[in-house]
Amino acid sequence: MKTLGIRRSAVHPAFMEKIAELADLIDRHTAADGNFDTMLPRVGIIRSSARTEPIHTLYEPSLCIVAQGRKRAVIGDVAHVYDAAHYLVVGVDLPVIGAVVEASANRPYLCLRLQLDRGLLTEMLPAVQGRLSESPAAGVSATTPELIDAAVRLLRLLDTPDDAEVLAPLIEKEILYRLIRGPQGALLRQIANGESRLNQIGRAIDFVRKNFSEPFAIEHLASVAGMSASSFYEHIKTVMAMSPLQFRTQLRLQEARRLMVTEGLTAAEAGFRVGYDSPSQFSRDYVRIHNVPPRRDIERMRASAG
Repeated sequence: MKTLGIRRSAVHPAFMEKIAELADLIDRHTAADGNFDTMLPRVGIIRSSARTEPIHTLYEPSLCIVAQGRKRAVIGDVAHVYDAAHYLVVGVDLPVIGAVVEASANRPYLCLRLQLDRGLLTEMLPAVQGRLSESPAAGVSATTPELIDAAVRLLRLLDTPDDAEVLAPLIEKEILYRLIRGPQGALLRQIANGESRLNQIGRAIDFVRKNFSEPFAIEHLASVAGMSASSFYEHIKTVMAMSPLQFRTQLRLQEARRLMVTEGLTAAEAGFRVGYDSPSQFSRDYVRIHNVPPRRDIERMRASAG
């Protein structure tokens, strides 16, 4: 498995001061561990006071800037590691196996999440030179002082809400500008361009998300994306680091896990609900993704929750 985002380099003291301020802002506005929306549109903050087990989830198009700690997000066969020195950008809805890998009660994992607004990106493109080129749907790059400075000024608005209506949109645009001008610029341009390969693939991804319990042919997905079958298969592997069937399997198993935990369904019942015809095939896929049989996994999750 390829791992991205773990290179270390010297950090300027002023940069560390900004990182510390960002961590303090997130810490003060999170009363407990969890993922919280804020009063600022599209802005969320995340806190975890301990390392976590790998969790299967779906990442929406977003920017993640870490102020403290470290997280690992596995997308297909690529592991993205991001921390205070590296930010993560995700361009389409993607199934992710995420785990906080560095956190403690004294130094919790603290992260700012900004959902990417395609409309704002589209507005900004004419002012930012650059050609449209294909890139993976997620990437990790080195965090810059300018990006951290903008993130700090954005979260300061939580303490001065009267200023937020006017200043938050301006700072959000500045953050997007920094991203477009940075190493992930190609990905941001694809998000903004409605007819880019990324957005064509995104239409197929949305179809799979809504119909993962039903059988479908690659040819049908290709037609949803507006591409030939051969071109679609080639590009979706580049964009997502996984095949459409792998994507569907991850969505099915995420939903099956939820059904077993929240509704008390058996493994066989959950498997049938999400589209499996064979309980044995469901169990094999479950073990391959979660590393343990369904019943043992759910018992472990309930024990840890209790």
